[in-house]
Amino acid sequence: MATRSLWRTRAKLAVAATALCTGGAAATVATSDDPAAALKLCTAGPLRLLRDSATAASIVFDYQYSLWGLPEGSNERAKIKHEVHLRSARKLQELCFRNGGIYIKLGQHIGQLEYLVPQEYVLTMRESMLNKCPVSSYDQVCEVFKKELGETPDKVFDEFDPKPIASASLAQVHIARTHDGQKVAVKVQHTHMTDTAAADQATVEFLVNTLHRLFPSFDYRWLVAEIRESLPKELDFLIEAKNSVKCLENFRKLSPHIADYVYAPEVHWSLSTSKLLTMEFMDGAYVNDVITIQKLGIQPSDVARLVSQTFAEMMFKHGFVHCDPHAANLLVRPLPSGKRRIFGKKKPQLILLDHGLYKELDFSTRFSYASLWRALVFSDANGIKEHSVKLGAGEDLYVLFAGILTMRPWNRVIDPAVDHLVIKGTDSDLSELQMYASQYFPQISELLRRLPRVILLMLKTNDCLRAVNNSLLQGSSLETFLIIGRVSSEAVVEAKMTQMKSLFSWIDIWFEEFLFEARLLALQIAFWLLRVRNALT
Repeated sequence: MATRSLWRTRAKLAVAATALCTGGAAATVATSDDPAAALKLCTAGPLRLLRDSATAASIVFDYQYSLWGLPEGSNERAKIKHEVHLRSARKLQELCFRNGGIYIKLGQHIGQLEYLVPQEYVLTMRESMLNKCPVSSYDQVCEVFKKELGETPDKVFDEFDPKPIASASLAQVHIARTHDGQKVAVKVQHTHMTDTAAADQATVEFLVNTLHRLFPSFDYRWLVAEIRESLPKELDFLIEAKNSVKCLENFRKLSPHIADYVYAPEVHWSLSTSKLLTMEFMDGAYVNDVITIQKLGIQPSDVARLVSQTFAEMMFKHGFVHCDPHAANLLVRPLPSGKRRIFGKKKPQLILLDHGLYKELDFSTRFSYASLWRALVFSDANGIKEHSVKLGAGEDLYVLFAGILTMRPWNRVIDPAVDHLVIKGTDSDLSELQMYASQYFPQISELLRRLPRVILLMLKTNDCLRAVNNSLLQGSSLETFLIIGRVSSEAVVEAKMTQMKSLFSWIDIWFEEFLFEARLLALQIAFWLLRVRNALT
């Protein structure tokens, strides 16, 4: 009976894939306004869909067959499940690399979902998807240049290195030198993206919907909707260029106190198009390269503080957020002004790369999100519930939402201890997170379905930042949460001030801010006392 069920699952996937592959392909080409593009879509789509379906069926079969008959909670089942997780993660990794494009982005996203997928998947994807992406040939690069600028790279630039220094899911980066001697980085979109983007969206959407029908608890349709909205913007490099300009303008206008510490490469507009982006070349260390950061004379803890401050300002004050801050998109260098800390260490400057994926938070969402984080930092159970519900989590899942945001169980979230949100990065912490991910998978899927997509992108941003902090500090830091508490409190007060209607309102807001400042000061004092105690023991 079990075997027949397994084969029926595989058969359903195969039949559905075949039907989509063959049905209507000729009609699509014949009725399209662009038959050549339609032909590429109809040839690329079926092959990718069959590959997707075969991989999905193989993974499903492996889990059900390998674990069949093994008692829940037994050591043997745990051992076999670990092996299946590893095999399946590698199959998924191979699929992402073979298909490329948005599949790489999906793999990167999976690498951040510590609260939802097994650790084997997280580690496999995180180790490979950031810096081992497929590379376009130089001939393909020349093809993009001819279409976009009418000339090959050696004519457009005085020097152009045909070997890319980095390759990502949608593009790769080459070093070049302009005719006036400026060293630049040139981002070139992979040629296949134009041909396969629509096919990739269609196949991923079909596969996710099919898996949801077969396994109702597997509901990633929100991810498909997000790809459908964000991918066209990410494929237009002029939007990315404008985002980088707006980002720096926001820091100058809304966060001038740290504007000098945040930077984005200057764009060469005359050498940029929707598929080519020419920028100032930046020297710096990747944010997770602790050894190089220390060689530059910078303290990793200073970098962690700057990263936290930068993104807290974006989320809570600007409402315009870089939503892809993984380690490959963040560089660190000494502050160009040469300023140093009291003990001689150089101050860091954070360089933001890849501005293709930004999200805007409207006033109401930004206010609720800032209020929620302030409540989380100060262990305010009522505030956590109120603002979680306002953001769409519902009264039944607000506890889970708080847990996903902080990666802490509820009893720790509302613990008044000064370090209640700190994750030490130990094996016990990791196993606890995985236990919750496994135990509450259906509820997590339901929560992700409910939340607005902009909040889902904030979760992704938090996941990326958590990984960065972990690499810099081997865990999270209390100081990080103090920064989040301060910036979110300031944002809430500023938002309330804009809604102020009377003198009494101003007094109430001032008194509320005074109380939060007092609590924040108490947390900071406790933090320093904790550091002194740890130093003495």
